[in-house]
Amino acid sequence: MSGGTALVNRPVITAWSAVSPFGIGRAAFTEGIRERRPAAAPLEEERWRAAGDRACLVPDFDLRTVLGKKGVRSMDRVTGLAVTTVARLLDDAPRNRWVATGEDAALVLGTTTGSVQSQMDFTRDSLTGEKPYLVDPARFPNAVMNCAAGQSAIWHQLKGPNTTIAGGHAAGLYALNYARRLLTFGRARTVLCGAVEEFSHARSWLESHAHQPDTEGPAQLPGEGCGLLLVEQRGPDARDGADARDGADAPDSPDARDGAEQPVLAEILAVEMGIALDGGVRPALAACLRRALDRAQVRPEEIWAVSTSEAPGPSGEQERAAVAEAAGGADPVHLTQAALIGDTGAAAAAFQIAGVLVHAETTPGAAGRVALVTSVDRDGAVGCALLRLAGPR
Repeated sequence: MSGGTALVNRPVITAWSAVSPFGIGRAAFTEGIRERRPAAAPLEEERWRAAGDRACLVPDFDLRTVLGKKGVRSMDRVTGLAVTTVARLLDDAPRNRWVATGEDAALVLGTTTGSVQSQMDFTRDSLTGEKPYLVDPARFPNAVMNCAAGQSAIWHQLKGPNTTIAGGHAAGLYALNYARRLLTFGRARTVLCGAVEEFSHARSWLESHAHQPDTEGPAQLPGEGCGLLLVEQRGPDARDGADARDGADAPDSPDARDGAEQPVLAEILAVEMGIALDGGVRPALAACLRRALDRAQVRPEEIWAVSTSEAPGPSGEQERAAVAEAAGGADPVHLTQAALIGDTGAAAAAFQIAGVLVHAETTPGAAGRVALVTSVDRDGAVGCALLRLAGPR
């Protein structure tokens, strides 16, 4: 199949947004990636009491400032990041809100385990509070893994399927695959899918104890944020490349979701997941890559750009080896961002996809090219996604 030919009835990415260490919104993420601007900053010791003294935090992220005072008293940081990202994506263009809210709008959110800080705080209160072990009931929902997705749906009127998927660094790809299945089987008309991770005192110490310097080398700085994609089935009114605007000229009517043209940023050719047993990242990921290339009908030499998870130590070496094997003799562009925004945990793969889209938007000749995104988690989850890019708008 030629590099510029779209496969029929494949889901497409029509919009995206991010709340990242570069700032709040798509524009901030795009600017940070283009400038290659490191986001690390010193931590306030008294506030965070973290395992380290630097991290890549979302700058000036205060829930009351960003979301207003109503409804945020008991909201934790991970929920605030998710709710804010959904708001930014929906507000980026009129069409986004028309098609991505209501009865047929689903939300799929990847995570590591929800908010570790909220879980530990609630557990501590149950052990240290005055008998009969009184806790603040308003804080209990935050200790549940699907709190961020549920609150995002409530805030923004997303009334379709609401799913939280725990997958560590690969959570964004698990969410993308789940979104693809919802659309394929008609369970939703549009899906907001992505992943979220917060920085916290608890997470910093857990990561510090889990890190193995002898095999993994120096630890990456922790990061945080939420990346979100708007995924739909490709419609007859789709617009690729230079013709794909953000829907600002869409008709202002109750039926706008049917009349607005569909701006396509990338086509989702394949998503494949696997499990690496006993540290065998390379064979597990290589098998995912072979299945993805076969499903997408893409030749190895067609891979134009690659974004790996930049896993530390031997896992990262095996990830790179599997990608090199899949690409054959090709020499794709390698996109990196961990050095800029740190280890963003569950949000990493979603940020990788956003980074690929930023690169495609500003690169002449990107239209019709294929990008590969791979992910490796220390607990054994591996995965990949193949995207056919629409190119500069």
